[in-house]
Amino acid sequence: MIDDLGEQVPLAGPPGRVVSLVPALTEAVEATVPGAVAGATDYCTHPPGLDVPRVGGSKYPKVDAVLGLRPDLVLANSEENRPEDVARLRAEGVPVWVMEAPATVPMALVSLRALLTGAFGVAAPDWLTDAERRWAQPRPIRARALVPVWRKPWIVLGRDTFGGDVLHRLGIATVYSDHADRYPRPKIDELRAQFARGAADLLVLPDEPYEFTGTDGPEAFPGVPYVLVSGRYLTWYGPSLGAAHRVLDLALTRAVR
Repeated sequence: MIDDLGEQVPLAGPPGRVVSLVPALTEAVEATVPGAVAGATDYCTHPPGLDVPRVGGSKYPKVDAVLGLRPDLVLANSEENRPEDVARLRAEGVPVWVMEAPATVPMALVSLRALLTGAFGVAAPDWLTDAERRWAQPRPIRARALVPVWRKPWIVLGRDTFGGDVLHRLGIATVYSDHADRYPRPKIDELRAQFARGAADLLVLPDEPYEFTGTDGPEAFPGVPYVLVSGRYLTWYGPSLGAAHRVLDLALTRAVR
């Protein structure tokens, strides 16, 4: 196996004990190969009821705890996990498969297909083929959105983000899609000016990583149309993509009428 970054993943066979440091990959693997996940991060909330040892957060996992679980394979992501943690695991002889942070939905699906059919040797699951079909063709653009993912400081979706492509494929362009940074940090006055000058006409507020609510977020943009969405549907790649297409499309359609 070769991972997304071109590194060899020396597997002796299909892994039976996997530690996942990426919530979306935890869900994807456990939904496809039940029982394969032997450890996960504190933020791996899906599938519900997953009862495995926890190894801390994605950005700062407890590497000794990961090693203690004696995994056949560790799953990581180039954006969510630190290179030094990946390097230490590999130095200890643990195979690590690193997914490149996907800039688009198709990019994520290609990577998932390679992982599941290659490393695990299983047929492409129904949820994957369904997602490939649903997300193949982008909709015509019907609105331009500003999409904060954090506040204090404000951080928004910029170029080449999975969440930005999810919205694009549902007909929603994002204001900072041509920015030099993937996650720009504009001041609030600049963000408000996007609406004042007509560059944006919709505020999209997810509930993760920052938990925006009806009383935490919209008040910073008085009079601006907004929609609250599931952060999991916006940013997770895996089995949630089927429901995400339907639920997000409905919410966005209502918001832009």
